[in-house]
Amino acid sequence: MLVIEDEVALAEAVHDGLVAEGYDVDVVHDGAEGLWRAREGSYDAIVLDILLPGMNGYKVCETLRNEGVWTPILMLTAKDGEWDEAEALDTGADDFLSKPFSFVVLLARLRALFRRGAPPRPAVLAVGPLRLDPGTRRLERDGEAIKLTAREFALLEYLMRRDGQVASKAEILDHVWGFDFEGDPNVVEVYIGYLRRKIDQPFGSQLIRTVRGAGYCLDLEA
Repeated sequence: MLVIEDEVALAEAVHDGLVAEGYDVDVVHDGAEGLWRAREGSYDAIVLDILLPGMNGYKVCETLRNEGVWTPILMLTAKDGEWDEAEALDTGADDFLSKPFSFVVLLARLRALFRRGAPPRPAVLAVGPLRLDPGTRRLERDGEAIKLTAREFALLEYLMRRDGQVASKAEILDHVWGFDFEGDPNVVEVYIGYLRRKIDQPFGSQLIRTVRGAGYCLDLEA
């Protein structure tokens, strides 16, 4: 197992606890070194902090997923940090645990990850001229690469998986922002606008269609 945590005392405590449970554990305190270890080593799981020198945990996680490394990742987030938790999942983490945490709970979360195993590499999605690869987090339209933020990517992926069916604002909020989202629901319209400016406007045709009073869908015939 690989632990990437810059708080030395916490990292040592986690290391000692995991070793006492019979695990082989490597510990690093720097994001860039952690990324290198995760690439080069063969680990059953990675415990990854967010605030790291060299490279933060989000970037480490996103880079590994973009490179096709699917080792289960448990990300350590700030207490009551719902945005940290959302970002952790958006960048490819399999689970998260808020600091301060119980070692007993950490063990239980890791056992759950071991039972699930490394997730299979997601299949490439294709709708009309769009091709979206959840594994590498790459999007193309007509062969041209388009950069999206993590939230834009999650929204487009959800619409593409609907196979042309209309998704209501409430469904989008539940699946993309989480069922416990308490912010302004108009954030959906805002992000639909962001997507349109990136995947529709530069290409002169509209793929994202608004169905008045119902929601949004991708026009499979566009």
